[in-house]
Amino acid sequence: MTATLLGAVPVTALIDNALGTDTAPRVDNVAEVLLTAAAAAHPGAPAVRDRYGAWTYAELDAAADSFARTLADHGVRPGDRVLARVGSVREFTAVLYGSWRRGAVLVPINPGMKAFHLRAVLDDSTPSLIVAEDAERTGADGLEWPSGIPVLTVGGLDLSGPADPVARTEREVPADRLALLIYTSGSTGLPKAVACPHGPVAFAARAVQQRLNYRADDVVLTAVPLSFDYGLYQIMLTALAGAELLLSGPADHARLLGFARDHGATVVPLVPSLGELLVRLASRDPRPTRVRLFTNTGAALNAPLIASLRETFPGAAVAPMYGTTECKRITVLEPDGDLARPGSVGPALPGTEVLVLDDDGRPLPPGHTGELCVRGPHVMAGYWRAPEQTALRFRRARDGGGPVTLHTGDYGRLDEDGHVYFQGRKDDLFKRRGSRMSSVEIEAAVLDIDGVREAALLVPEEDRDMVLFVVGERAGLTAEHVLSRLADRLEAAKVPDECRVLDALPLTPNGKTDRKELRRRITEATDGH
Repeated sequence: MTATLLGAVPVTALIDNALGTDTAPRVDNVAEVLLTAAAAAHPGAPAVRDRYGAWTYAELDAAADSFARTLADHGVRPGDRVLARVGSVREFTAVLYGSWRRGAVLVPINPGMKAFHLRAVLDDSTPSLIVAEDAERTGADGLEWPSGIPVLTVGGLDLSGPADPVARTEREVPADRLALLIYTSGSTGLPKAVACPHGPVAFAARAVQQRLNYRADDVVLTAVPLSFDYGLYQIMLTALAGAELLLSGPADHARLLGFARDHGATVVPLVPSLGELLVRLASRDPRPTRVRLFTNTGAALNAPLIASLRETFPGAAVAPMYGTTECKRITVLEPDGDLARPGSVGPALPGTEVLVLDDDGRPLPPGHTGELCVRGPHVMAGYWRAPEQTALRFRRARDGGGPVTLHTGDYGRLDEDGHVYFQGRKDDLFKRRGSRMSSVEIEAAVLDIDGVREAALLVPEEDRDMVLFVVGERAGLTAEHVLSRLADRLEAAKVPDECRVLDALPLTPNGKTDRKELRRRITEATDGH
């Protein structure tokens, strides 16, 4: 799979123009764009810290070269896949950059991935080498790693250096050479990999940094998984700024706020569950922090949570974003821009375009809801070894000309100034009792009810009506109270007949609401307690 299958020439030209080059099909290896430049500019500055120690940019540079030499010793060639089932430790950054310096394709996998999905990923990606967290020959739930493939452990890696710039033979690569295979969570089926070439990855990282403006004195606390592109790109964004990356894994969430204070975190990428956690932790220990910016993507922060973050962390701004792995990021709203434009997730990234199309692919005017579609140098190369799925989402004009248009499957609208308002996926839009509605709209109304902290709506399916799940801010919240108050806010057709109160919503490894688990609970006729 290369971008050429999608007609990469126009896309490559856009990349070259945007990155300021005057060569046509080649760009710098992302490791050179990011790490090499950062190590030259800030060799003694802190680059990455985890719970066990820290590296400067010079030390990370040497560690990446060490891993690239390890790959060469094991016969890994440019284009081969390196699967990393590694958590939030600084060694992951050396594996990432070292793989790119060798010309290999990194396949980051969440250590929490179960055997059913992991087996499918191994069969699909066919790695030439595996990096795991422990020394056992098992991947998950007793699944054995494939025989004949070297399995290295984080603790067994020699990353002591030295840095060897002369040995870096993959400095300049074709723009369409793959840098990453990022597998989706598999929440609706077997995982599929988004094929991410060096050109679009480099462009996306630079475009996001241009909008968020991380600074050299920033400390970016990253507690979202590094296998999730939201976490993964924090490695790149900090390198572009010369900032410090601060890594914390899920086992240490209870100590997250103390870790942030101890090391002066200034920027915190959030999903809702992490935002709720930080607010709770700060209620027990209200000492000030240095946090100046919260960013959000993946699952949107609701308005009450955003208000709680601003109240709990005075002086910290919130920057909502919207994206999809198929192009990394689509929009970024300026910090606190939601105060002037409630519900907006921002305008398109610089050098890119967001379209709102109807069911026949025709552009809709501002204010009209349709499918959100994307064009630009950040559009990835499609799905790995899945041409039919690629053709459905990555489309050209019928005559085969023009740029690729990514059909996100998400719905929303644009305002007159080009700001996007996300309204849900196609599956979130439905008709009930003759009225068209959105689960996003109903959840927002539920969250406006005093005493409700979280909400998730399962849309109607063939065998059942819609079902609402809520989490209360304190004990005593009842389903009857929620439905009664919701009826004061929405038309009768939009009020579910069934509501279940949970202690907590189930989450995927990436911190999103696990709707598959909610459906399972309904099927098994349990209330989730």
